[in-house]
Amino acid sequence: MQLNGQSRWSERAMGSIYSGFRSTFGVALLVLGVALGASGCTTPASTTASTPSAVNSTATLPSWRDGPAKQTIQKFVADVTREGSPNYVPPAARIAVFDNDGTLWSEQPLYFQFAFMLDQVKAAAPKHPEWKNNPAFKALVAKDYGALASLQKQVLQLIAVANSGMTVDDYDKTIRDWLATARHPKFNRPYTELVYQPQLELLAYLRANGFKTFIVSGGTIEFMRPWAEKAYGIPPEQVIGSSQVVQYQMHDGQGTLVRQPKIDFVDDGPGKPVGIYRNIGRKPILAFGNSDGDLQMLQYTASGSGPHLALLVHHDDAVREFAYDRTSKIGKLDKAWDEAIADGWTVVSMKDDWQTIYPAPKQ
Repeated sequence: MQLNGQSRWSERAMGSIYSGFRSTFGVALLVLGVALGASGCTTPASTTASTPSAVNSTATLPSWRDGPAKQTIQKFVADVTREGSPNYVPPAARIAVFDNDGTLWSEQPLYFQFAFMLDQVKAAAPKHPEWKNNPAFKALVAKDYGALASLQKQVLQLIAVANSGMTVDDYDKTIRDWLATARHPKFNRPYTELVYQPQLELLAYLRANGFKTFIVSGGTIEFMRPWAEKAYGIPPEQVIGSSQVVQYQMHDGQGTLVRQPKIDFVDDGPGKPVGIYRNIGRKPILAFGNSDGDLQMLQYTASGSGPHLALLVHHDDAVREFAYDRTSKIGKLDKAWDEAIADGWTVVSMKDDWQTIYPAPKQ
């Protein structure tokens, strides 16, 4: 059963004129709640199981403008959490999955992990002269975003070779060090500050209502796990992504895991439902994506026999973020958009539905 009930999305999706920028002063109301969630302080199962109805979203979703998208989310959460409702879902089955790139944080002009990879590959290039004829290496060096988008598996393989032989702990430190100094070329802010404030609020709102929230991303688990809990309140064990082969080895009498020059699993497109099945073992009842790479995850969620909600972010705000969809080389939204319109999925307009995009810069 689909609980969207929206008839305006095809009209809104094809529209080209939206309301201008409006600031919000209500974001501060959620700061404490997000901070608690980021510390891993989620609601215990014993508490959520007895919650008779949804936590009110008026105060907890201040960055969402009142409209069909917010109302759909509110109604869905109320329906599945109200005991006695024909659509009631027990807390254990309240699984929500979110894509990361373009859904929880920005992804333009280049996937943030690819920016990290570019630095790593450049550093390793002198040891690999054979890369000069590698199309993925050429695309990275040239910052050919279109080629990179079509060569994602080859790019992942390149970085697997570049960082093979490192322990997982050393690689974790490399990622943390890069994130501490790297800045986005447009906003001149740390990449981890370019998370979406409305989505932080939604994650906290869902957890307050007994949902378990997961990241399901084409990015690698190694890249996301070092910072996802602090940024989103999602612990490492709830991060599902592409992965590299690791091998257990003994070094100086200590057991450690060492990265091998081979990709183990690509969690994108049709790989996402596989990753969900392998790592969660339950079909989600809510899925949120932004591109064709999320299509199969949304289809899988929408195929459930019980209540479900499929959502897409439409990047249509060139002033506050970026505007792109059908022809974009990064985060292309084409087939998934068509299916959203045909099947009544909820399309969230970044420009129309979000009062603000990013949290306030850290002082």
